[in-house]
Amino acid sequence: MPALTHSFFTTGILALSLDSIVLLKQEFLHNPIRDWCIALILVLVAIIVARTIYWFIEKHIKKLTEKTSTKLDDLLIEMIKKPLVFASALAGAWVGLNYLDFSAYGGVDQWINGFFSVLITLLGAWLLCRLFDAVLDEYAVPFFEDSETDLDDILVPIVRRGVKTIVWIVATIMAMDNAGYDITTVLAGLGVAGMAFALAAKDSLANMFGGFTIFTDKPFGLKDRIKVAGFDGAVTEIGLRSTRLQTLDGRMVTIPNSEISDTAVENVSSEPSRKVVLNLGLTYDMDEAKIKRAMEVLHEIADQHKDDLEENLSVGFNQFGDFALNVIFVYRITKGSDILGTQTALNLAILKRFADEGLELASGASGMSLTVQRRLRRLSET
Repeated sequence: MPALTHSFFTTGILALSLDSIVLLKQEFLHNPIRDWCIALILVLVAIIVARTIYWFIEKHIKKLTEKTSTKLDDLLIEMIKKPLVFASALAGAWVGLNYLDFSAYGGVDQWINGFFSVLITLLGAWLLCRLFDAVLDEYAVPFFEDSETDLDDILVPIVRRGVKTIVWIVATIMAMDNAGYDITTVLAGLGVAGMAFALAAKDSLANMFGGFTIFTDKPFGLKDRIKVAGFDGAVTEIGLRSTRLQTLDGRMVTIPNSEISDTAVENVSSEPSRKVVLNLGLTYDMDEAKIKRAMEVLHEIADQHKDDLEENLSVGFNQFGDFALNVIFVYRITKGSDILGTQTALNLAILKRFADEGLELASGASGMSLTVQRRLRRLSET
């Protein structure tokens, strides 16, 4: 009885083996089932390899990069991890399908190769965009974080989107070419569209490039007093298309960045000191003693404001004018001081001290003091 059972079992195994061999020899889409199984095994192996690569990066490579002083390698590993896994799986699928023979269907093999060429091109574009993000986040974003303008907050996203858009456009054109499409018409259409866009947005593009120039060259910053395009004022905002100034009389002026980048800009705030030349005309009835006293008073006033002035000031009697005896007062306001406030304080002090000392300032073309003019007017009225 055991021998009979063994015989039946052996016979079943042989029958099953024969059926399996017959099944494997059967064809599906002009390819034996055996070849389909091998192709499937190749795909599964590629998926296992891809998962292994992912695991190896997570468990080992990332630990090594965490020990380095820079974060760039961490970002690069994080950015290439997923594309690398997809590339491994894609390679397995391509090898598996190429193991099969679709020559009976005329052009299917070529279509499969073109399809995978398109996927590889798009995968490369995805990888480039992720690498660009990593480099931008590591170098550009930290560099711009300390900027006092909001131009970087506008510029960085535009650069990010612009570069990615260009990469995807180029990748799409290459993918279409790999797929067998005639891209001549597409390139011609893109050229015409680009020219039309450039003409329509010429001024805006010029302003954007001007803003980029301002941001990179840094001829001025926020709150700097500048003179540009006939305006004199403090910078209140630096935008992508324009820059705003608050003039000395309180007006808000918006100047296109293209105009600023194409003209001379005087940054008053960057001067080490602000030189002021003040000509004081004394009346011709002043004698030598009073002129000397006027120069002494100017030195005394400067000494009272020494925190806002540099030491190298000049005072002198420099000219016999047509209508006044000219005393020149040259001083320099230190950087960081309130220029207009310092000038105002000095001028008010000069008026007060000269009045207290009896030093008359000439008025009008006559060169006579105000007191003499008032006396002559009263005499003429009587």
